[in-house]
Amino acid sequence: MSRIVRNAVRRGCYLDSVALMRLSREVATQGGVEDAALMMATPANKAILAEAGLIDPDGHSAGANDLIVAVRARGAAAADAALAAAARLLERQGSTAGNVALAKQPRSVRTALGAQPGANLALISVPGDYAAGEARKALSLGLDVMIFSDNVPLAEEVALKREGKALGRLVLGPDCGTAIIGGIPLAFANRVPRGDIGLIGASGTGLQEVSCLIAAAGRGISHAIGVGSRDLCHEVGALSTLAAIELLDADPATAQIVLISKPPHPEVVPSVLARVGESRKRFTLCFLGAEAIKLPSNATAAATLSAAAEHALGASLAAAPTTLPRPAPRQGGILGLYAGGSLAAEAQLVLLAAGRTVASNAAVPGARALESAAAGADRIIDLGADEFTRGRPHPMLDPGVRSDRLRRALADPNTAVILLDLVLGLGAHPDPAREVAAVLAGASAARPPVVASVTGTEADPQVRSRQVATLNAAGVLLAPSNAGAAALAVALAGG
Repeated sequence: MSRIVRNAVRRGCYLDSVALMRLSREVATQGGVEDAALMMATPANKAILAEAGLIDPDGHSAGANDLIVAVRARGAAAADAALAAAARLLERQGSTAGNVALAKQPRSVRTALGAQPGANLALISVPGDYAAGEARKALSLGLDVMIFSDNVPLAEEVALKREGKALGRLVLGPDCGTAIIGGIPLAFANRVPRGDIGLIGASGTGLQEVSCLIAAAGRGISHAIGVGSRDLCHEVGALSTLAAIELLDADPATAQIVLISKPPHPEVVPSVLARVGESRKRFTLCFLGAEAIKLPSNATAAATLSAAAEHALGASLAAAPTTLPRPAPRQGGILGLYAGGSLAAEAQLVLLAAGRTVASNAAVPGARALESAAAGADRIIDLGADEFTRGRPHPMLDPGVRSDRLRRALADPNTAVILLDLVLGLGAHPDPAREVAAVLAGASAARPPVVASVTGTEADPQVRSRQVATLNAAGVLLAPSNAGAAALAVALAGG
């Protein structure tokens, strides 16, 4: 049966990227469909579809304000059925059958603010080419801004953050995937109790891991402020990080502050440390993979996310050893298949600290490039990186993205241990543990052990204890934290 690529174009139809990723996942599950994507028809997105072999002449003709529904299927009937299913799903999202996409929804920041005059923050989730313009409109209307969008030019980020500073407004992002403001989780975030620990992070899953570990210990979060992955680079100069420190330092509900990031640019560090040193509050600085730096007297350093949580709590995290028997050590390497980039970085640090040689596509200092890994070497793969998500859902939305790799690893004699993260919360897949369990159900009894951690809480839609029970029933060895899972993997691989 021949493969066919078919596109349907919805003129003037807009949906945000999170909604489109979810719909892409659902369309891809239709019978006979090999791949599917729903994307706004920006030039960059059309290039992604072309690279994935998912665009036809109709898609090429679409304009930047149009929506492309693209499928590759085994035969015309399957393609037509998938496009019909996509149309039904779009209707369910609230779009009309005609050319107007979002009936009864505000079409601008100004009209949205008119409908909710008490709002003080705008969450921007539009294609990167348009995000800066929408953010600038929100700032001019007196709103703080959270920019979920990525692919925003660096120069635009710098300009926006300087404008926000001049206006006394906070700019979170671009590429800000997680925040908890006043107890309200935004984008990919978890439901955690209110408390007196404030978090600032250039890392979305880093914020999620630390906030959930604090919640598991019975404490809570005042605010978790995501600043975007590039905020501590040389060009941006930690503008949002410094603004967030200012806000939390002045917040009477925040007693201590945790700062989470991959290594900042060396020329940015002095300004951050100077502002930390001016505060009377206690700080924990977790710069994953950074070299030791001299800290002010009110700050301590944490090498891992779990250590950062322990410093903030002033106590060790409770150990939760698995009830499943540990298998005997096997020959081969550790393979980490990660949805969270910062969780992947933390796992690498644990492996490197154990003296192991690690290759990764999200390398921290001391790790090697992924393509240099020999058979049986340790590999940590960030499946949320751009090369895996171009035109496809993020693995936090669709854990099936890693299912094929997991199946191959389970049958690979050179794999000693498989290491996974499951990230729960608003916006994430409704049952990621079930996806893992379904793959393990088809594996040989001689498969390598699978070790995992679950980042989430009982209040999350997925309910952490249910996810843990599903994984336990599938024979997965569980640790209470991502760093603990990496340490267990090292032990199972023979140290």
